[in-house]
Amino acid sequence: MIMRAFYRSLSLLLVFFSVQTIEGGTEVNIAGWGTAIQSTTYMDGLPVNALDGISSSCTHTTIQTLPWWRLDLQKSYSVNRVSITNRLDCCSDRINGAEIRIGDVPSDVFSNPVCAVVSTIPAGLTFSYSCNGMQGRYVFVDINAPSSILTLCAVGVFVIFPDNLATGKNVTQSSTYSSWIPEQAVNFNPGLSDPSTGCSSTNSQTNPWWRLDLGHIYQVSAVVVTNRLDCCPERINGAEIHIGNSLENNGNNNPICAVISSIPAGVSATFVCNNMEGRYVSLFNPGDSKFLTLCEVEVYGQGPCLKQSLVKLKVNAGFSLSEVRLQTQLESALAQRGFSDVTLHWTQLPQQEVMRKKSEQAQCVQTIR
Repeated sequence: MIMRAFYRSLSLLLVFFSVQTIEGGTEVNIAGWGTAIQSTTYMDGLPVNALDGISSSCTHTTIQTLPWWRLDLQKSYSVNRVSITNRLDCCSDRINGAEIRIGDVPSDVFSNPVCAVVSTIPAGLTFSYSCNGMQGRYVFVDINAPSSILTLCAVGVFVIFPDNLATGKNVTQSSTYSSWIPEQAVNFNPGLSDPSTGCSSTNSQTNPWWRLDLGHIYQVSAVVVTNRLDCCPERINGAEIHIGNSLENNGNNNPICAVISSIPAGVSATFVCNNMEGRYVSLFNPGDSKFLTLCEVEVYGQGPCLKQSLVKLKVNAGFSLSEVRLQTQLESALAQRGFSDVTLHWTQLPQQEVMRKKSEQAQCVQTIR
């Protein structure tokens, strides 16, 4: 009993979710983003046990009429499916007849529409129930019967998110507050119930910034930013979204897509960028003693953009005309400006052009295509 309580205390520090790429987007288990309560609790059968990722750790109500368990996702989502894992030790038939409901009414179970009714789940197994995009903030599991007990060993709530260019990409920020690392802004977890596990944040500093490297140049149609729910939503006010190919000033000299006037607490705001081209997406909060906290950043667009460009160079007369040296110098110059994934090909080998003007000394102009 002591060991079990110890493991449960650890599990509260973790967020369990799964990600699966499917046609049309990415399916994510968002159950761990929410907070759970239930109608009654028997001994150590806490409602959070259905979210801790441990199949032997289950919820348990007392014997009552209409026992229920409720998950608050903090905001409304379009739910693709819900999964339930039944207990293994005994009494597997207690789940029979349970209803899965999804809606926006927190206080009345029956005001929320039914996604599915559980006929039976064999002991220790997990069954999945399609909800076909039902919209709601709250997910209920209830048994509409007298003298019943509701036990859930795991509940998954799966949502399909559109393909997000930020997924799996490299991110960095100007400084890091405690454990609020930059990767938490692109981890599919908006951190509404626990921002320390789902949000990035800098320290208080002058001109804090956060930057996403898309790896290639894309046409960015929109950037979605989710603000923190717990406190301080005004800290995002005035932040700038920059998109471009330069790393000058940490990418913050790139063109501006939008300036964030404000985002309410816990809200995801969309900023239209009209297919701005760039490899880097950065958020920059100008001013002194500023924090930059981001609970999710999503980037949508098309690409990568594969383009061919003609480049002309003018070099000093004494510069070596070596083909290899010229190419190396050009690659280095482009890399300094953020174009590191560039392949250079000569369409015309280096040639020396000599031009004379009356009695003036000849000047060499090098043209490269």
